[in-house]
Order: sequence, then C-alpha cells, then structure tokens
Amino acid sequence: MKRQEIWIDEYYKDSRFGLRGKVLFKKTSKFQEIIILETEYYGRALMLDGCWMTSYRDEKYYHECLVHPALSSIEKKSNILIIGGGDGGTARECFKYSQVKNIDLVEIDKEVIEVSKTFLPEIGGNTWNDKRLSIHIEDGIKWVKTKKENYYDAIFIDCSDPSEFSNLLFSENFYNECKRILKQKGILAIQSESPESFKNIHIHILKSIKKIFAASKTMYSFVPVYPSGIWSWTFASNQELNFQNPICEEILKIEKSCDIWSLNYQNGAFKMMPNKIIKEIS
Repeated sequence: MKRQEIWIDEYYKDSRFGLRGKVLFKKTSKFQEIIILETEYYGRALMLDGCWMTSYRDEKYYHECLVHPALSSIEKKSNILIIGGGDGGTARECFKYSQVKNIDLVEIDKEVIEVSKTFLPEIGGNTWNDKRLSIHIEDGIKWVKTKKENYYDAIFIDCSDPSEFSNLLFSENFYNECKRILKQKGILAIQSESPESFKNIHIHILKSIKKIFAASKTMYSFVPVYPSGIWSWTFASNQELNFQNPICEEILKIEKSCDIWSLNYQNGAFKMMPNKIIKEIS
C-alpha cells in the first residue's frame, strides 16, 4: 500500500512550522520521539520530540555555520568534542580539516545515530567509518566533568532546543566546565537558538557566555525549517579571535567544499545581530 502524505508541524506559541510528506520511521526511544519524514522539496527530515532537527535540503545552512567559523579561526584543531550531533553533519564538516586527529562525539540517545545512519546517510557520509571518530553514548553534562583541564582544541554544542534532558546544556555551570577543559587558544561553538522564536533563551546564552569567556561573537543566518527561519551560532574563547582573517591554510579548499559557508558569507553574518538583541545584552 502506498504511504499517504501528511502534514507534520512543529508548534511554537501561536505559530506552526510544517512539512508535508510520508512517514518513513516513527519510534519513541528512551529519551524522545523520533520521526523521519520524506518530503518532495526538503528531502528526508528528522524531527525529535516535535521539533525539526534537520533535512537534506537545509542541513548545510546549520552544520557549515556551526563548524567553519570556529575551526578556521584557531591554529590547532587536532582534538575535538561534539556534544549531540547524532546526525553526523557536524563531524562531517570537522573532518574537512586535515589537522583533525580525534573527535569525541557524545550523544545521549543511541537511537538518533542509528536512525540517521539508516535514513539520513548523506548527512553523515563517510564520517561513521572514519577511525578518528569515537562515539560515546553518554550524557554530555557528565562527560565534560570527567575530562582534564586544557584538553580540547574545539568544543561544539550541537544539541536540540532546551527540554527535560537538555536544559543543563544551556546552563552557566556547563559553560564553565567547557571553559575548563578547553585549551587556552581553543574555541567553543554553540547553536544559540533563534533571536526571534527563542529570544529569551538566545539572550540567556549570549549573556552567560559573555560573563564566562574573555571573548565571544555571534553570527546569524537561516535554517529554513526552523521556527521563524533565522538562527544563530555563538563562538567563545579564552582569548581574542580574529574572524576576519582566519588562521587556516586550507581555507580555499574548505570554501569550495561548502554550499553555504564562505569567509564572505561569515563576515556578513557576524554583522547581522538585530538591534533589539544588542540593546538587551549591552
């Protein structure tokens, strides 16, 4: 029997953000409901607990903007931590840098990885077979507490929106632990929510990071399937970073491999902070 197309919506306040397609997979894991929807325009899309996480058509808007401003701006990038990232997209972008020797991917829900491997293989690509990738099915909050100081060159927080089991990933205590295990010249990269749909969470993240790290900067771009479309990524370090002139010999090759990100795109995106956000964090 041919599967019938249906609308599946993400609801937020008085809005809903939906895709129409055929449900390929639906299951409730130990932590959340997981849905894979196959659509005509966006391709296959992943929803977790009623929130769109990624789709084939727009995943690069998210993953490229999370990874490349960070890794192109630091000199050393051999040892990397990804918290979340179960679809494989963030690790895929990290492996574009030849310096990367190890990635610890810490994902609390094993089902997200297995479902992504099966239904979203183009996002992870060859990442899952790369010997430099170590997968840990653990709580990211507990993981950072176990690592010694000055351990990682880069930390990526690629988590879902705040929920019952992810709220602590947005806390000052967690950011302090990240600072502790980050090398002096390392960088923390966070998906910092939408300045429109999740304004209060967004401002909380920016204020917390500014309080804890010596330097931080936020860029804005678009992820079409996310609530309101506009999204943000915040980067922080224990020292000043120059995003205008990144320290990376591979930059031209990296740019050619990307669909969305480039230095030109990045430089514009760092200038897009809405004035209402500037007023609130000043």
